[in-house]
Amino acid sequence: MQTVTLLADPARAGLDRQTVEALRADWGGGAVRWLAPGVAAEFALPAPPARREAVWQELQARGIDLVVQPAANRRRKILLADMDSTMIGQECIDELAAMAGVGARVAEITARAMNGELDFEAALAERVRLLAGLPESVIGRVLRERITIAPGGRELIATMKAHGGHTVLVSGGFTAFTESVAAELGFDEHHANVLLSQDGRLTGDVARPILGRDAKVARLREVAARLGLTPQEVIAVGDGANDLGMLKIAGTGVALHAKPAVAAQCDIRINHGDLTALLYIQGYSRDDFA
Repeated sequence: MQTVTLLADPARAGLDRQTVEALRADWGGGAVRWLAPGVAAEFALPAPPARREAVWQELQARGIDLVVQPAANRRRKILLADMDSTMIGQECIDELAAMAGVGARVAEITARAMNGELDFEAALAERVRLLAGLPESVIGRVLRERITIAPGGRELIATMKAHGGHTVLVSGGFTAFTESVAAELGFDEHHANVLLSQDGRLTGDVARPILGRDAKVARLREVAARLGLTPQEVIAVGDGANDLGMLKIAGTGVALHAKPAVAAQCDIRINHGDLTALLYIQGYSRDDFA
């Protein structure tokens, strides 16, 4: 049995009943269950549908996301989430670089690395070198003035935890930021790279080994094993090339507003919804949100 979920941007609530019912009828689905009026609805199918990709493309043009997945055991016990451009709206290294006067150069490298055009570890080391000499105190200023929690993030973490889930923030960014974001949102644990400093200024280097794509996969496996669970019981979310490994081995891997090269390799792609989409695709309704 399959579950079909249709999702729209909660800020616009543009999912109409006619669209949902038309698709249900075309695919021969079961009764529609509305998870949130105008935002999310689902129905069951006995088998994977035909023309799925073509329908997905048609709905994308109308601002609607479509997810088709096995119906059984959709609710996951672990959330593994990327931070930059996923749980927050910014890339922290780009924000630091802007303060250091090298914003354009670093942002260019970041974009290419996240799209899979550059080796992540080498690209991170190159960008961090450009921050050498920046006062360490700038990190606090960036956190206060430039970092925002992504829409739906608070609801996602609170609801997963309220229903017994374990939440992990895992980032190719820096612990100076994950510590703050994890505390604000209530993550159970966080993992990232350590920016090195001396005499109150960044040295232009990070501690080794660098936490990149392989390290995210290793962290997913380690957390699952520690809790007596399997990768199949994990829902992972990210947007960059360094997230692809964990997205592919998780039971549910979600490419959220992902770079094109990343989205092309993922089965579940959320381009219009926010982080609450991760709750809806697990079968939570808005009434279930914490």
